[in-house]
Amino acid sequence: MYIRICLLLCLILCPLAARPSDTFPPDSLSRGKAAHGIGLDFRPGYVFPTHHFFAGNNAVGEPISTALSVHLRYAFRFAPDSRFGRLYPHAYQGIGLSYNRFLHTSELGSPVGVYLFQGTRLARLSSRLSLDCEWNFGATFGWKKHDEETNPYNTVVGSRVNAYMGLGIYLRWQLSPQWRLTAGVDGAHYSNGNTHYPNAGVNIVGVRVGVTRAWGNISERADRMAASWHPLSRFSYDLVVYGATRKRAIINENGGAMAPGSFGVVGLNFNPMYVVNRYFRAGLSLDAQYDESANLASYQVENSSSDDMKFYRPPFREQFAVGLSLRAELNMPVFSVNVGVGRNVIYKGEDTKGFYQVLALKAFVTRRLFLHVGYQLYDFQYPNNLMLGLGWRF
Repeated sequence: MYIRICLLLCLILCPLAARPSDTFPPDSLSRGKAAHGIGLDFRPGYVFPTHHFFAGNNAVGEPISTALSVHLRYAFRFAPDSRFGRLYPHAYQGIGLSYNRFLHTSELGSPVGVYLFQGTRLARLSSRLSLDCEWNFGATFGWKKHDEETNPYNTVVGSRVNAYMGLGIYLRWQLSPQWRLTAGVDGAHYSNGNTHYPNAGVNIVGVRVGVTRAWGNISERADRMAASWHPLSRFSYDLVVYGATRKRAIINENGGAMAPGSFGVVGLNFNPMYVVNRYFRAGLSLDAQYDESANLASYQVENSSSDDMKFYRPPFREQFAVGLSLRAELNMPVFSVNVGVGRNVIYKGEDTKGFYQVLALKAFVTRRLFLHVGYQLYDFQYPNNLMLGLGWRF
């Protein structure tokens, strides 16, 4: 289901945002001419040794520390006389394709990715030079996953398809009205959100160098036409309902093993936000979640083997938790990126105790309805579950 959501975002929402549609406010889209661009990026990177597989416990007995990805990208900017173009004159968004290669492709593969991206200017340094930031979100295909017989050392990747999340900060140099160069730093994370095991994740940080050829209305008129902004209300309220499936490793006095099958997760977030400006909101969120796999280890049937694990169903109160989280949100045309840090305040059992972290992408289908694709960690390091759902902004 997660991959379907990613492809839906990449193949439908991005083109939808580029053409007039009655799903957006009538003045949101351009009556004039938008700017478009095709770009090519090279991103060599360093692979963090977060797992002994990367440190050298692999088939060749050497560290896996380098990676290279090549990205072909299409982007557009809303026309300067549109509502989005005037409110966000330096924002751009688009779709990218990537080819990723690691030092040892025999164990990790050479995955190909498709992703959405969006960025904007952070600061203007001169008439031709600016400091920009950008997020990437999508899916990668073609990983070589763990296999006890054919790929036993790779205990990092458990699925052929993994999510991709990236963040970059870079300098943009405008060579001419049509050509620009970019150079900066970039980070990437690959994971399957505990839908398969193993799922240790792959983390890369490196440099980014690219060139872009642009067409359309790309003049600095956007600066002069930037709209003044006055919110209708200083507060907004997002209600999100989500679900997912996950795997669960059971660790007890007899060691560790995977529980058979997959387990359901459903949740609800109610997130009041204070509108700081057109780009940024912050607030609190009331988070409730039911996890069918929580605290299973305490209810394993006595004498059941690791090959045929059986469990009694834990009480509902040991699989349900309610927490409070601090949230911050970056808002740009069509998309919003929401991050949060929280702690469960109503819970019972070790699996629902402690801190959790949330990273989510909201893609607005209408002015109020949005798709929600999120990822939850716990204790700042361990993957917990995906959060795939729908939301409504009041």
